Amino acid sequence: MMKSFNPDTVSKPNGPYVHGIRLQAGSDLLFVAGQVALRIDGSIPSTFKEQTELVFFNITEILKHEGLKPSNIVKLMSFVTDQRFLPEFGPIRGQFLQDHRPTSTLLVVAALAKPEFLVEVEAIAAF
Repeated sequence: MMKSFNPDTVSKPNGPYVHGIRLQAGSDLLFVAGQVALRIDGSIPSTFKEQTELVFFNITEILKHEGLKPSNIVKLMSFVTDQRFLPEFGPIRGQFLQDHRPTSTLLVVAALAKPEFLVEVEAIAAF
């Protein structure tokens, strides 16, 4: 269904991701909107760690709704509001993905939709 690759003609990935994923024709795609740390009751966790864990929990629940797992993700786009959060972000992302390596983009941005939000992640999954 999906073939991951890192061509020998470009630098090796600078983290736990791959440069490309090729999908077979006819694969269905699921687009997961950017998830922020918003609990079902509308509250927002105060720490970056709690927010990041909630973001990946939300993504997992959306995937489960369609019978998918994090290993179905072909692309992750992550946005954090401070470069100081990067060392904390990686291990939480790693717990979510386990050994799976999707294509990935990580941006440090000035702000998200609300000042309380410290992280946002969107995904594309294939099945």
